[in-house]
Amino acid sequence: MEFFNVAVLVKNKYGVLNRVTSMFRRRQFNIVSLNVSETETPEFSRITVKAEGDVSEKQQLINQLYKLPDVKSIKELAEDAILSEVLLIKIQNDPAYRGEVLDAASAFGAKPVDYNHDAIVLQLTETSRKIDDFISFLQAYNIMEICRSGVVSLERGESVLRVNSYL
Repeated sequence: MEFFNVAVLVKNKYGVLNRVTSMFRRRQFNIVSLNVSETETPEFSRITVKAEGDVSEKQQLINQLYKLPDVKSIKELAEDAILSEVLLIKIQNDPAYRGEVLDAASAFGAKPVDYNHDAIVLQLTETSRKIDDFISFLQAYNIMEICRSGVVSLERGESVLRVNSYL
């Protein structure tokens, strides 16, 4: 089983997300991360999926996705694509390790976005791997809650997901 990232341009309308994710389920791919948002035009949405599954079945999945009437374009994201996600992590604000937590946040590039007597909320925008490493490091402290956005992505250069004839 391998991980891969795919971006899917779809019509922005009711039920499309369900049809796309159902295709992953039917093909027995595990969706690890999912992000959906409108694009530069409200007529279309971009679905970015990080999935795990049999790499030999991946092309079949993509071919089946193209058969959905609301799917306009699909790109498997290359290794050099810009991939990022946002982490919000709430740590107990314990004076015994507060300094260590804030030092770790600084070292990883996270910033405090909420700070009170009970908890510190840190925000980190980074690759999934860096976020995983940050969470692993913070396991030694009292993590109260975690929220991750899912992967967002763009290819480098002038390559775009949209198909000009649709826009």
